[in-house]
Amino acid sequence: MNKPLSPEQWLGFIGMVFGIFMAILDIQIVASSLEQIQAGLSATRDEITWVQTAYLVAEVVIIPLSGWLSRALSTRYLFVLSCGGFTLMSLLVALSWNLPSMVVFRALQGVFGGAMIPTVFAVIYTLFPPRLQPAMVIVVGLVVTVAPTAGPVLGGYLTEAVSWKLLFLINVVPGLLVCLSTWLFVRVDEPDWGLLKQIDFRGILYIVVFLGSLQFVLEEGVREEWFESREIVFFSLLAAVAGIAMFYRELTIEHPIVDLWAFRNRNFAVGCLFSFVLGIGLYTIIYLMPVYLASVKGLNSLQIGQYVMVTGMFQFLSAFVAGPLAKVLDSRLMLALGLFLYGLGAWMNGNLTHEAGYWEFFWPQALRGFALMFAFLPINSLALGTLPPDEVKNASGLYNLMRNLGGAIGLAVSNTLMIQLNKQHYAVLREAVTPGSPEAQSLLAGLQERLARSALPDGELAALKELYGLVMREAEVLTLNTLFHTLSLTFFLALLFMPLVKKVSAASAGADAGH
Repeated sequence: MNKPLSPEQWLGFIGMVFGIFMAILDIQIVASSLEQIQAGLSATRDEITWVQTAYLVAEVVIIPLSGWLSRALSTRYLFVLSCGGFTLMSLLVALSWNLPSMVVFRALQGVFGGAMIPTVFAVIYTLFPPRLQPAMVIVVGLVVTVAPTAGPVLGGYLTEAVSWKLLFLINVVPGLLVCLSTWLFVRVDEPDWGLLKQIDFRGILYIVVFLGSLQFVLEEGVREEWFESREIVFFSLLAAVAGIAMFYRELTIEHPIVDLWAFRNRNFAVGCLFSFVLGIGLYTIIYLMPVYLASVKGLNSLQIGQYVMVTGMFQFLSAFVAGPLAKVLDSRLMLALGLFLYGLGAWMNGNLTHEAGYWEFFWPQALRGFALMFAFLPINSLALGTLPPDEVKNASGLYNLMRNLGGAIGLAVSNTLMIQLNKQHYAVLREAVTPGSPEAQSLLAGLQERLARSALPDGELAALKELYGLVMREAEVLTLNTLFHTLSLTFFLALLFMPLVKKVSAASAGADAGH
């Protein structure tokens, strides 16, 4: 276990890391270019969101199955199959002729892409000696957290410069190279073909139906007004029934597809909880920041990219601080520090106004970016570091699933809250803007005077319209600030679970992994 890695093994591992960079980038790269794709495929606004939803639903379904698949097929076969499928689907997505074809190819892209992510996490704990594990977690952690931040920026740039089809075509050559390097150089384990003879099809069906329905409800709930929609009620019931059936089956049969007994390990269970909270933070912020900058500040996608890039830059910088610190600092203390700083950054973000400029946005994002590695690195070693090696593959799938589910639930909740809070804040503000209010009167008079100079036919109506726009904008600022504060409190509350975590040092993780 402690013999140094050969250059070939390093090359294989770097290839795998690049593979997951592509897979995670692809979740978000479409975000800033949905309008252009919508125009290209002549779809409606509601239909085009399926380009995102299909990928996310498929990815969430495959992640927990990846542990069993890599035991049956071996890491090498599974990764090459996944990366090859992902590359082929990227090509087919770019060649899509209409919306249904694109949604099908995006779903298959999600299936292949989702299996790659947990596989790399598991390889860290089986390929590398304990002293190198923290450094490798940093490398993979950077990829997992920087890729979603870089996605919309790169996506916006490629779409403006060439075409939205390039978002998918850029995967083809790197995808083939990753397949080649993994096939030639990654030898971590051997396939266990016997597992394929005892496939638990019912278990797979329950997992697919449960996670697929749950993700669908979370993605589509807001648009369909939750339980006003029969579709959402149906899928919610389906998720509940399939979930109960899945838990019962996976906990009682001899060879489960997903071994839920890993949750008996307290560190793993609490690590998954923290991973869930981190998912809420990561995905919700990636969604809220562009909304804030576009609707309140009126920025375009390239300007938004320049604002949002700050988080990614500071994540990168913090890797050089978090890595050495991980060797000397108690991982629990480091995690608490990371969660606290991330919460503080979100809280600062919630104190901004529509007048806030670049630098007011800069510092909260810098703090959040810097905090991410401090949280990400110890969560990984706490969750996976004390498990025996034969459980790591399966547990890695569950651990990554928790992050994605946290993201999906965070997005669904923030979307719903945004609609409700906007109405509430607007109603409160509207009560203050009345004909009897001297401030409202003087503002209206000032607007009328300014618009009168621009020779509009009906200055009074135009002034009222502008006043309505101002009130709506302020309501939106209040709403987004409330959401940032709520997110911040989620991180502060997570600190209450810190006493449940047992200490893990690199040495003990290695000893446990050697049993």
